[in-house]
This record gives sequence, structure tokens and C-alpha cells, in this order.
Amino acid sequence: MANGAALLAVGDEMLSGLRSDTNCSWLASRLHDAGVPVRGIQVIPDDEDVILESVAGWVGKVEFLVISGGLGPTHDDRTRFALARYLGVPLRQDDPAYDRIVARYEEPLRSRVEASRVPQALIPEGARGLPNPQGSALGIAFSAKGTEVFAFPGVPWEFRAMAETFFLPGIEARGTWKQVVVAGWPESLLAEKFEDLFSKPGLHVSILPSAGLVTLVFRGSPEDVASAVARVRGELPSDCLEDGETGMAGAVVACAARAGISLACAESCTGGLVGGAITDVPGASRVFQGTAVCYSNEAKIRLLGVKPQTLENHGAVSEECALEMACGARRLFGSDLSVAVTGIAGPEGGTSEKPVGTVWFAVSGPKTLKAFKRSLTGDRAHIRRWSAAIALETLWRTLKEG
Repeated sequence: MANGAALLAVGDEMLSGLRSDTNCSWLASRLHDAGVPVRGIQVIPDDEDVILESVAGWVGKVEFLVISGGLGPTHDDRTRFALARYLGVPLRQDDPAYDRIVARYEEPLRSRVEASRVPQALIPEGARGLPNPQGSALGIAFSAKGTEVFAFPGVPWEFRAMAETFFLPGIEARGTWKQVVVAGWPESLLAEKFEDLFSKPGLHVSILPSAGLVTLVFRGSPEDVASAVARVRGELPSDCLEDGETGMAGAVVACAARAGISLACAESCTGGLVGGAITDVPGASRVFQGTAVCYSNEAKIRLLGVKPQTLENHGAVSEECALEMACGARRLFGSDLSVAVTGIAGPEGGTSEKPVGTVWFAVSGPKTLKAFKRSLTGDRAHIRRWSAAIALETLWRTLKEG
């Protein structure tokens, strides 16, 4: 019996690197939440023969096949034609469904939508036309060889609206899954520590590393999943984010809000990445005062009060400078707690004493004032990303310590 889902993203622009597919990754996440395994994701060109070949390759092998893109009014939108060829039927005009789309618009847009009735109202004979709640192209749905096939427009907000209207409501949750986000552990050490869990029959474990975090996703029976989650949280009580928290910035904001503590940052090599991550979190204004991006020595002196002799004697990438930056940020913003980061992201600027990847961090609060150094590797983007992640983790752990 066919099971799982396959996702196809149609578009030359994705194969040329001009655009990235976000539709399939978004839908894969939603299918994961529902317990439907995704058997494959393909990015294919606006080529009728290739679309036909891909559809034929998946139909009968999966329960669901969802196609993104190729349903617009231009010459390179070939999905509807490929689906008609697969079914061996002609295209027909679904006027009732398209009339519902036209009725949403007022002039002058209504005339433009009406002018695109052909080809946007064309669907394979015997298929169902799905009115687009956000755009003007019909979606298409049909069944073949035990596979439910859905084709939606590729514009991201149209794709999501149609998937949520016509596809996802019919998918019932299958099985149980939960995740635990662990901070400060390398993926390899975490896998070694819980090796027996990862090899347990009937329990599927996904390990998803990111800068500073590893997300463990458990899927299986409710009993096995609950036991696995309890085991990880029980053995790593200081390193697991709270249930429901998926990122460190969100954990920092939540922890600060619970404690009634205000936050600020002083950033050099990260150039605002720490503050940007915090302000990405809804509700960050409850706790976040601001970040001072002080890239030059002059800015560190003028805005944060770093002493000129500190820079002269120790340099901007030093314990002494990081501590003065953290204290300066607290003073500048009037916050309860602050974090500072200053380092050498490269590719130039390193020395034998302070090679590229040398980063100093400091935290300043009512009960704490400390600094530490990390030696990071990788390119400039990698070093900056990890520096921001470490700064956020430093805030989080300081908040948890009270």
C-alpha cells in the first residue's frame, strides 16, 4: 500500500539559484507534525516532459503527491499540461471554480484576472478545480493508483493558503512526536550519550544540529516518546530549553520576561546579529532595551565608555575590552543584564597571538561580571553566526542562574 508523501517544486528559477524553494520545506514540516513521512522532495524545471516523468515516478508509490508551481498564465507554466498528459485526458475549462476567483476582485484587477481565464481555469478532465483564496490560478486535485495528487500555485502565500484549505485538513495526525532542544552539546557527544535511545526499536530519532543547539525529535508510540523525552530532560536538566521553545533567542526572551529582567547587548564582530535574533521574537519589547553595534574603537570609546588605554594596552579583542563593553551597554541602556561580544571574524585581522576566530564574551549584571574566550573556526559568516549563538546562550544561562 502506498504511504508517505512526495513533494515536487517546479521552476527553472530554483535550479538556476535565482530563488530558493520554501514551499516544500514548509509543507514537509507540517507533514512531519502530522506523522506523515516525506519520501522525497524534488526540484524540477519548467519542462513538461520532466514534470510528467516525475509525476509518473511517484504516483502509486506514495499516498500523497503535492506539486508546487507551474500553474500561472505564462508560457513556461507547464504543470497542468503535464498532468493532463499523465492522465491521458484533454484540458477543460472549470468556469464555476474560476468565477469564484474573479468575483473576489474589483476593477481594474477583475478585468486582468478575467483576461487570464485561459489558461488559468484549465484543468485535466475528471480532475477537481480548487479555487485559489489568495491568487488567480486554480489548483488541481485528482486520484490515481492510490495516490492523492494536489497541484498548487508556487507563489508562497498562495501555496500555503491552498495547502491549508484543501490538503492539510484531510490529514489526520498519525503517531506521536515531541522534540527536545539541547544547548551546549556537540551532536556527536549527544549521540554517544543517548546511543541506546537512538537504537531503540519502534522509536525514530532525528538529530538536527544548528549553531549552539541540537534538536532531538522523537517519533513513536506515546509511551516511548514520553519516556525518551523524560530521559533526556532528566539527564540534562540545565541544558534543555523549556518545552515548546525551539530557539535560543525565544528562550532568552521568555526567561527574562518570567524574571522581570531587562536586557541589552554590545556587539562588535557580530554587527547586530544578537540584537536582531532577540527582536525576531514576538514580545521582545517587554525585556529588550537595545543593542549597541560598536565596530570601531572610536565607537567603543564614545558609546560604551571603553577606556582608550584599555584598547591601547590590550586591544579590542580582549577580556578587558569585553568587560568594559558589557558594563557600558548596561549603563547606556539602563538594563539589568547585558552581554558583549568582540572578536576577529576574518578573513583578515588575525595575528599569531590572536588568530582569526578569537572571540571574547562578557556578561554584566547585578550579581555577575565575567568574561571568557572562545576560539572558533570556519569562514567569516560561520564565526559571526556562532558568536551570536554563544552570546545568546550566555544570556540564557545567566538568567537561569538567577
